[in-house]
Amino acid sequence: MAKKTTNTYKPTFVTMRQLDIPQSRNGKHRRIVTEILEDVKELGPGQAAKVPFKLLGDTKENVRSALSRESKKRKLPISTAADAEFLYVWRQAD
Repeated sequence: MAKKTTNTYKPTFVTMRQLDIPQSRNGKHRRIVTEILEDVKELGPGQAAKVPFKLLGDTKENVRSALSRESKKRKLPISTAADAEFLYVWRQAD
């Protein structure tokens, strides 16, 4: 009678259930972009959010790009401007 061997496979990488895998992209700008857009959404006419560069965590160009992409997804048309210390963001007039 032949001895039955058990084939014990040990994965190289950690495994997890597919249901536990995040399905949305959480880019590095997600937190700041979400905060800015939530503030901008609540602004009144003629108001702008004034965001210090030191809070952005990246260059103003990269954050502006991320803001543009996310605002288009949300169908929230925005405009931006900047000076030496701040990024200004407001809703475009309808």
